[in-house]
Amino acid sequence: MSSSRERERERERERSFDSFIPNSIVTAKISPMADQLTDEQISEFKEAFSLFDKDGDGCITTKELGTVMRSLGQNPTEAELQDMINEVDADGNGTIDFPEFLNLMARKMKDTDSEEELKEAFRVFDKDQNGFISAAELRHVMTNLGEKLTDEEVDEMIREADVDGDGQINYEEFVKVMMAK
Repeated sequence: MSSSRERERERERERSFDSFIPNSIVTAKISPMADQLTDEQISEFKEAFSLFDKDGDGCITTKELGTVMRSLGQNPTEAELQDMINEVDADGNGTIDFPEFLNLMARKMKDTDSEEELKEAFRVFDKDQNGFISAAELRHVMTNLGEKLTDEEVDEMIREADVDGDGQINYEEFVKVMMAK
């Protein structure tokens, strides 16, 4: 009985010690991508992480990862969660420690930023906001960017991107072209 009480006291000491560790020390263990997180973001992630670290051992199980990410405003699919877990849980032990979690969240936030940038770029091309980029819209934007294109060049660009063959570019086709660059 006393050994479990001692273990509990030890966990409490570790937990209280951990709460005094500055975020700059935590970020020293993580990737350059996570360096771009603000102290406020790191604190928010630390708080969310600790809510799901039930036994206070500094690790969350992979099953809890989805719950943690949803609590931070992310909405990963099951397939995305599995991919993230496979990337992060290098030793396959089924748990993720806080530095691994920070790397994961930093990567996820960067992906979200990229998605917003792609949507904004698509809106620039899609002048009438109908969800498609026509040859005329493509020609107009390219001309404004200083790219004088012939009708043949514009048609060729549309053909390359137009997967479904409807003569215009929808958002999914636009993303494929942009991600291939």
